[in-house]
Amino acid sequence: MSTPNLAAPLHYDDQLISDILRRVKSIAMVGASANWVRPSNFVMKYLLGKGYKIIPVNPGYAGKEILGQMTYASLTDIPETIDMVDIFRGSDAAGSVVDDVISFSNQDKPIGVIWMQLGVRNDPAASRAEAAGMSVIMDRCPKIEYGRLFGELGWCGVNSGIISSKRRRMG
Repeated sequence: MSTPNLAAPLHYDDQLISDILRRVKSIAMVGASANWVRPSNFVMKYLLGKGYKIIPVNPGYAGKEILGQMTYASLTDIPETIDMVDIFRGSDAAGSVVDDVISFSNQDKPIGVIWMQLGVRNDPAASRAEAAGMSVIMDRCPKIEYGRLFGELGWCGVNSGIISSKRRRMG
């Protein structure tokens, strides 16, 4: 009986991620949702607040606005330059999104980064994107990484110095 072949754990250098988050200005969010309780909506709102240009991609919302941003049916419909594609789709669907990005990205509109959200990992697609000259981050959230790397995340308030599990010394 053999054990299943599990993919190697992912590790990204903090400098790589912070460089990407500093360099990127426009992000196409594939799988963006207008539903405020969906993670993509929360991440979109956060990143908009940090000054990123977010371009939602969702065929069901095409032509409508999500958080004040026009939504497009596909990446090829976006009329402006995209620095990064953030994939809020399942791991299986990520492969076709990456293939679309590779075919869409060209000399006039180069896309430099593919980012797959938490729980999204597609190693063959990542290899294709890297072969096309793109940086790839998988199974990470840019909102979480931004907060972690740029000093906005103090363990969600736990490490704020205000709340403590230690007893105060009476003196």
